[in-house]
Amino acid sequence: MLDWAGIPPDESPCRGGPRGPYVQSLRLELYRGASAALLESGAAYRCFCSPQRLELLRREALRCQHTPRYDNRCRHLTPAEVAQKLSQGLDYVVRFRLEKGVEPFQDLVYGWNKHEVAEVEGDPVILKGDGFPTYHLANVVDDHYMGITHVLRGTEWLTSTSKHLLLYKAFGWEPPQFGHLPLLLNKDGGKLSKRQGDIFLERFVRDGFLPEALLDIVTNCGSGFTEKQMGRTLEELISQFEIGRITTHSALLDLEMLPEFNRIHLTRHIENEGLRQRLVRELQELVKHIYGDQQVDPEVLEKEYVERVLLLRKGHINLLKNLVSSDYSYLWVRPSVSRQQLQMISAEVDEIGKLVLGLVTRQAAALTVEELNKDLRNLQKQTRETKYSSMMQLLRLALSGQQHGPSVAEMMVTLGAKEVSGRIHRALSS
Repeated sequence: MLDWAGIPPDESPCRGGPRGPYVQSLRLELYRGASAALLESGAAYRCFCSPQRLELLRREALRCQHTPRYDNRCRHLTPAEVAQKLSQGLDYVVRFRLEKGVEPFQDLVYGWNKHEVAEVEGDPVILKGDGFPTYHLANVVDDHYMGITHVLRGTEWLTSTSKHLLLYKAFGWEPPQFGHLPLLLNKDGGKLSKRQGDIFLERFVRDGFLPEALLDIVTNCGSGFTEKQMGRTLEELISQFEIGRITTHSALLDLEMLPEFNRIHLTRHIENEGLRQRLVRELQELVKHIYGDQQVDPEVLEKEYVERVLLLRKGHINLLKNLVSSDYSYLWVRPSVSRQQLQMISAEVDEIGKLVLGLVTRQAAALTVEELNKDLRNLQKQTRETKYSSMMQLLRLALSGQQHGPSVAEMMVTLGAKEVSGRIHRALSS
């Protein structure tokens, strides 16, 4: 998804890099070694408490309306007691000794902070019984060995940072700079969650949203910029971003605005020659997929025609797939309309056909919706008894085979003079 978004990581399991491996399960020896070093120095200890005992502690704390926390019972085991339990083959986890008197740290967003974690928490598990680390150990070990200089993460980790700094101190390592970012919230003020199936990035990819639109709306809802602005490109986001401008206020992400953001970036893609060619290919495939079992004439899929449609509809559509909706089916499926059907609307079908053919022939290079609306009204005055509404009904049926849809003028402009002439000729001769 990062590749799709145009912000691929410098190093990753897919791209490789000098600090690998990049999959946690392949780094277990590193975590075990770090855990052993803390055990050796006395900064960590083995905890043999059973899950049943920990559950009883949790229930008792909740019953007394206290925050559940480990009571540090195994912290006080003597070396002899630890050796005895190990000889019995008892399962254990490794816990880190939290110490009082933490040092304050300067957060890049929230300023000076410190949290006396030892006063409110029990000693945390850093290595589980299966040999996998918890986040507390993994983030410190990974960031150190990968040479991370800045850690930017969600504000929910702010209170844990003092704990992580204690780990850095126990290892004797220089910590990175931390910056905790305010959360993106749902429109109703709730936290965005992967448990909400509608916010998976795959959903937006499937629905046809552009990565630029997702980046734009997220950064526009957040902070770090001098002003709110729709339509920023990735390059503009990079050049304008200042970490000092990030506020501590959570941001509401109004996804109902996403189609409008996408419209702006889709228009930009259509206007760009290189990007437009990719859209042409995507639209051709969409038409085949949606209308493949209907009478799609090969001419309708020609590059020049599809490109014309894109250029004329830019700014009017939010998603590329809008162009294969029922409203635009007339673009891809040539209607099968008989002369008899048209005569049921007006007996002057031949006269109307000739008038419209003459119009599009004269103005082939300059068809606009505004001008066509005027010209069509003037043409109607040249008929003997056909009302304007009947004439529009007749032309809509001849051009699209539908009773409803966009205005006739809009249809004619989008189809183009050549396609309009062809459809009228076919309708008159069928």
